[in-house]
Order: sequence, then C-alpha cells, then structure tokens
Amino acid sequence: MFKLAHISDVHLGPLPRLSIQELFSKRITGFVNWHRNRRKHLFASALDLLLDDIRAHQADHLAVTGDLVNLASGIEIRAAAAWLRALGDPAETSVVPGNHDAYVPGAYEKSMRAWYDYVRGDLASPQWQEDRRIFPYLRVRDKVAIVGCSTAVATPPFAASGFFSARQARDTVNMLRAAGEAGLFRVVMIHHPPIRGATAFHKRMIGIRRFAAVISTGGAELVLHGHTHLNTLHWLRGQVQPVPVVGIASASQGPGSIKPPAAYNLFSIDGSPGAWELTGERFSLNRTGDAMMPESVDIFAP
Repeated sequence: MFKLAHISDVHLGPLPRLSIQELFSKRITGFVNWHRNRRKHLFASALDLLLDDIRAHQADHLAVTGDLVNLASGIEIRAAAAWLRALGDPAETSVVPGNHDAYVPGAYEKSMRAWYDYVRGDLASPQWQEDRRIFPYLRVRDKVAIVGCSTAVATPPFAASGFFSARQARDTVNMLRAAGEAGLFRVVMIHHPPIRGATAFHKRMIGIRRFAAVISTGGAELVLHGHTHLNTLHWLRGQVQPVPVVGIASASQGPGSIKPPAAYNLFSIDGSPGAWELTGERFSLNRTGDAMMPESVDIFAP
C-alpha cells in the first residue's frame, strides 16, 4: 500500500520587510491584504502540527499543490526553498506552483529555479535550464505515477486566475496514457480547481474544459488541487469511471476563521489496473489549535 499525503496553500509567513521597489507593483494589494486579513488567520504553528502528524502517519510521499509564498519576493522564495529542504529528500515531496508563487512577472522563474528539485520529473535534467519546460512532469513512486501540472501565471491586481495551456494539455494526455499503459495509478496535481464554479470568476482556472478533456482522454485515478482553502470533493468524467477531484484547506489556517482550519488528506493506494483501491482520510486542526484530529475516515463517502 502506498500512502500519499496532500497539503496546499502553505503561505509561509510572516511577511518579510519589503522595499519600496518591491511594493511598487501588484504586491501592494497583497501586502495590504496580508496585514488586514491573512496574518490574523495563518500560523506557522498550524503548519508544524500538520507536518508532524503526516510524519506520524508515515506517509510515503507528500504532494504540495501550490502557494508556498505570499507575494513571491526574493526573501520569501528563498525561505520556501529552505522550508522544502527541511522537509527532507526532494524525491519524497512533489510540488506544483500556485498563483502566489508567480505573483508578479519574473517571480515564476525565480520560484521554479529555487525549488527545481521538487518540481522536476524523474527524467529531467538535474540542473535548472532556463529554456526547458518543466510542466507537466512525471514522477513514478512504487505503483503510483505523479503528474504535476502548472496553472501559475502573473495576473493583474485583484485577479488570481490560472491558465492551463493547449501545449501542456497535449503533453499531459501523452504522459497519462503512457502511465496507464505501464499499469500505474495516476495522480494529477494542479493548483487551481479544474471545476467550473468552484471559485470566484476572478480566481478561476482558464482552460477548465481543456483539462477535463485531458482527464477523459488520457485517463487518471485522482486529481489534487488547492487554491480555494476549502475541503472539497468533485468529479470529472474519466475513461472508465468518474475521477475524484479533491481540494484541501490551507495548511497554515488557524481556527476561528470562516475558512476551515488547516488540514491534510492521506490517501492509501493499493490494488492493480482495473482493480485499484483508493481510500482517503482527512485530518484537521482542532478548535483550540494545538493538535490534529481525524475529521473524516472516508472523504469519498456520499
């Protein structure tokens, strides 16, 4: 049995001191939002408790679906790189970027360079190369194929949308088909929810129909996403049966907010092609914010 933990929207804090030049951009809106809202509800202690609980459950792999930082300043990107290294071997953690990781033009490239060991496929060059496309990537762990996709793009102020391109769609279909032919359980990671109406219009994923076509033609067994800071379950049409699309709360969310507290999903994957067995448990921060508690023993239950 392979155990896969899923977290998202880490939003590492606190927000560092930024220069006037760094704030003279879309970052000023995020800066204000952080001090008015996010800093009141996002806590490193919640994230630490969550990660300790994942270790206690002996997960084989950790999937992180984006938004490691807040404003994608150089200090934040480097801090996120150090945080990733503290998690352990890059081979045991897979990351895809979110809109906050590409907050302003140029931030995406800096983030991917700094976090490259966590966002590259098994066959990719071990050295960062500016002109190489990273996504989609493929990582094979035991009987599981992890396919990482990116929707991270810089957007104007007051927008947080993502984009899934036609080129990435074609490559993802080919990757999923090959993984299916190899008899692997296919997990797709993406930041924005690939479900129409799952988030506000200005936060939507552009390319939702394209992504749905990828899943129905390429095949997959599980899709993981973040972005909404909510614990959700949707379904997309698959080749043989519906494919679960699972979202998760922010990994740093403290109790007492309108958003659910920090949580992670722990998936257990077993079986073989045509007879895969998938179960999912959710663990959430308790009301006092000092421990993780089981919330759902079967997130796929009606």
